[in-house]
Amino acid sequence: MAGLNKVSVDDINVKGKKVLVRCDFNVPLKDGVITNDNRITAALPTIKKLIADGGKLILCSHLGKPKNGPEDKFSLAPVAKRLSELLGKEVVFANDDTVVGENAKAAVASMKDGDVVLLQNTRFRGAEETKNGAEFSKELASLADVFVMDAFGSAHRAHASTAGVTDYIKETAVGYLMQKEINFLGNAVETPVRPFVAILGGAKVADKLNVISNLLDKCDTLIIGGGMAYTFLVAKGYEVGTSLVDLEKVDYCKEMLVKAEKLGKKLLLPVDTTVTKSFPDPIDAPIDVTVVDADKISADMMGLDIGTKTQKLFAEAVKSAKTVVWNGPMGVFENPILAKGTIAVAKALAETNATTIIGGGDSAAAVIQLGFADKMSHISTGGGASLEYLEGKVLPGIAVIADK
Repeated sequence: MAGLNKVSVDDINVKGKKVLVRCDFNVPLKDGVITNDNRITAALPTIKKLIADGGKLILCSHLGKPKNGPEDKFSLAPVAKRLSELLGKEVVFANDDTVVGENAKAAVASMKDGDVVLLQNTRFRGAEETKNGAEFSKELASLADVFVMDAFGSAHRAHASTAGVTDYIKETAVGYLMQKEINFLGNAVETPVRPFVAILGGAKVADKLNVISNLLDKCDTLIIGGGMAYTFLVAKGYEVGTSLVDLEKVDYCKEMLVKAEKLGKKLLLPVDTTVTKSFPDPIDAPIDVTVVDADKISADMMGLDIGTKTQKLFAEAVKSAKTVVWNGPMGVFENPILAKGTIAVAKALAETNATTIIGGGDSAAAVIQLGFADKMSHISTGGGASLEYLEGKVLPGIAVIADK
């Protein structure tokens, strides 16, 4: 996947052309108000570049997962409003439940160079969007001369608005956000400056099976934390009490331990763990915890974060690294008492001189929430997409864009 030599917005002439841009405006909303506009601001460099170059911009995105066709609460109207404020110019919102309807067609027909139109939520077309329907792909393509893909968070999905549309628009390019993701994630995995340390956390081994195996081939040190670490500890023959364990994946974890040894790679697991009697309810409730060695978890205890010795061990491994990729928290970081492991790793990454890449999802949320975002080299905008990228998969939304 690395070094993908894709046509970018710097390589195309859009003057006077209609440009369909697939953005990722899947922002959190509360009572119709955007609570975090990071995804909108991330799209601005590409949008501003295309406006400055005299393109006529038609933006599209999904928002949420509408189950029953068009629903007001999933409308992109608040995004159009916020985008107008950020750009300092009107963004015309084409409010068609069919996405490509009379409003959209009229708005596009009357565009001047540098104008911006935002289409309604692509998922209002339901299965036509998510199953890459040819008819919807054609309708989207009929609006434009050029297609720009800038939604990395949706690039792992072969939908009408991310992939199918390119069957009917010949000129394609990636936006700046996509380009940045390809450069950081691709280079980290395929041509890393070494030592290369990968840190994987989160709850389930099953979610990261291929990532673990692929990263073991690529990295010098693989660190495993979070809930998935307990399945590895069981694979080593340890008692883990009532901790989260995927019994079906114990043999796989044994294979990975053997693979690491054969390849001469370091595979670091927790040496101690923060335990408690039961999972906190609610998740941020006060909770009594103790720290025990990883091989001393009693049968009635549950591990929910890495311990203090492990925090030091993991931080030490990061210190001498030149490239670090991190995907998944070290514990139940939503609870302040169980966030210490995740904070320690985030702090270690903030203090290193390495290129640090955060692989979206919960680890991105943790880094932002803990105030370390500006200390990281790159925070991926796509949790699922970055995971598939780290697996070495070809992402449909990247594959369809023309090579240089």
